[in-house]
Amino acid sequence: MAFAELGQAQTNGTSHPVTTEETVVRSTANSYFVLGATPKQEAILRAQIEAMHPEALPLRIIFVPHWKYSNTTKTFQLHVPTGYTSALFTHLPSRTVFIDADRYQSDDSLGYWMAHELGHLATNSPKESDAEKGARALRKRLEDWRTRAAQATPTPAS
Repeated sequence: MAFAELGQAQTNGTSHPVTTEETVVRSTANSYFVLGATPKQEAILRAQIEAMHPEALPLRIIFVPHWKYSNTTKTFQLHVPTGYTSALFTHLPSRTVFIDADRYQSDDSLGYWMAHELGHLATNSPKESDAEKGARALRKRLEDWRTRAAQATPTPAS
């Protein structure tokens, strides 16, 4: 029964259900799983990642509660530079991005920091400086996408 419920929730922006062909194309183009996110968070995240056109995609993006995020950072021995905090991190061997769902601030900050995590994947490096270098072009593409979207949105008549 859960599968029927999930299947009915998939639409292509119209009142028609998404076809199998559309789902296969979308799955191939976005060959990563997003777990633990709300439908809105997942849609925004996927749109932002698509806009960035990263060289390397994660296999999984997992939103977890803070307690689980903290445990996961300890398990993977995450090293955060002194004075920094982390709301996202990437486990390179599994190509998994973990997001602290309790520290989710905004859609814009999610895109900004996801670019950093995608920078880790693109450079295949745990170094923060390498990730930032990889993130620059991604953030520029994301900003250009946002600018185009804002220009295309009609303003309401007064």
